[in-house]
Amino acid sequence: MGFNLLVILGPTASGKTKIAVEIAKALDGEIISADSRQVYRGMDIGTGKDLGEYGNIPYHLIDLVDPGYEFNVFEYQKRFLQAFREIGGRSRLPIMVGGTGMYIEAVIKGYHLPEIPQDPALRQKLAVLSMEELAARLLRLNPRLHNSTDLLNRARLIRAIEIAEGQIPKLPTDPAVSDLHPIIFGIRWPRTILRQRITERLRMRLDEGLIQEVRKLLQKGIPYQTLDFYGLEYRFVASYLRGELNRNDLFQKLNSAIHQFAKRQETWFGRMERQGIRIHWVEGGAEAVGSILKVFRKEVSQ
Repeated sequence: MGFNLLVILGPTASGKTKIAVEIAKALDGEIISADSRQVYRGMDIGTGKDLGEYGNIPYHLIDLVDPGYEFNVFEYQKRFLQAFREIGGRSRLPIMVGGTGMYIEAVIKGYHLPEIPQDPALRQKLAVLSMEELAARLLRLNPRLHNSTDLLNRARLIRAIEIAEGQIPKLPTDPAVSDLHPIIFGIRWPRTILRQRITERLRMRLDEGLIQEVRKLLQKGIPYQTLDFYGLEYRFVASYLRGELNRNDLFQKLNSAIHQFAKRQETWFGRMERQGIRIHWVEGGAEAVGSILKVFRKEVSQ
């Protein structure tokens, strides 16, 4: 089959980037990140960019915007398509790698995501509502809300309502992505091993300067409220820097939260499969690259 996109997905700490780089070397590919936080500059340790792992393999959709910019799935889809076409134009294989299921799904299913402009009249009506009232309104519009962080920040909550009220239903097979023919691989580990990998990686990130990275963002004027939106590492370290957590609680609570996040990622991937998206699962570790290449070459030859 004429696959023109190879996707590598998996939960956090599953080793996706390292595997993707080896696949890119073997198949003359370039990597397109599918991570909702790696688009932000200056957020390197907490988002696990691991740029040193890429070597001479080109990568895309990393370090696109500054913190504070409201990057969204609409913009991701648009920028992905641009990178996809540029890579194809060089006769190389695009390799999408990441754990943000919403971004991956929006691309491979071709969701129609129109850009929703600001609605001043609606914003005026929402301005008098409490956070609880705003949250209830959003949940009525979108009972299956994927991004609970929208409920923590007033500006994002209002924007989410604005999008939900102005959004036409997601439609598959958008013409802009109808030329995508992906083959999808998932990296999985036994639960106990993945938990060990998550815990060890958190220790490494703290040793590598995660707290200092968050402190620098604050010094640059990024408010605590914005850091809450940028994921678990930034939210918990910000709480530590505010004096709300001691160092031991920071590690224990953040570690537990990341374990829970990995479970949510796996739940998302399982839902993708139930909706008809075929994922070739391979075991993480030394054999993962060989397993992916074997399946890929077999599928291509059919």
